[in-house]
Amino acid sequence: MGWLTRGVYYEYQVFSALLTTSKPKHSFQFSCAFPPKPNHFASFSDHTTTMDETATVTAETTITTTTTTVKGAAGRKGGQKKKAVSKSIKAGLQFPVGRIARYMKNGRYSQRLGTGAPIYLAAVLEYLAAEVLELAGNAARDNKKNRINPRHVLLAVRNDDELGKLLQGVTIASGGVLPNINPVLLPKKSGGAAADKSAATKSPSRN
Repeated sequence: MGWLTRGVYYEYQVFSALLTTSKPKHSFQFSCAFPPKPNHFASFSDHTTTMDETATVTAETTITTTTTTVKGAAGRKGGQKKKAVSKSIKAGLQFPVGRIARYMKNGRYSQRLGTGAPIYLAAVLEYLAAEVLELAGNAARDNKKNRINPRHVLLAVRNDDELGKLLQGVTIASGGVLPNINPVLLPKKSGGAAADKSAATKSPSRN
């Protein structure tokens, strides 16, 4: 009980004692100034109970909110973020599908672009790159080299019919040319040269 409430209660007791012992000269009416004891303490207890209930509800709300925050799903505070999965991993490719899609959009090759177009193009490019690298690696091994250089790439492309037709108009820098000598430029055999000389000596002379 607060000091103000105790003071009001004591004053009420003093006035009640004076009114019961001697009749005052002037009559006073204490209808609203000093409420009776039971009602006053009842209101105080009700107010205390209301404050306790409010504090309990607030605490329960705080606990519930904290629990929800801790158990939040991905994207909210406290939740575990899911690991990002790229389009290349979903498609099972090594070439970047997202980058190819961005290049196709920025190139404005068409008004609309399907979702499967960059995946298909990435798969085709990956197959061509793997084919060229395999043949170039074989050429490097034949030449007893551990490193692929432009010469090996050119030999791999020009010795394959399909790749040679695909890259017919492509010039590979520092690749050189295929080893090819025209048969006319080759030296003649020794037996054939001796036969020609004998035929020239046996030819009849004009008189």
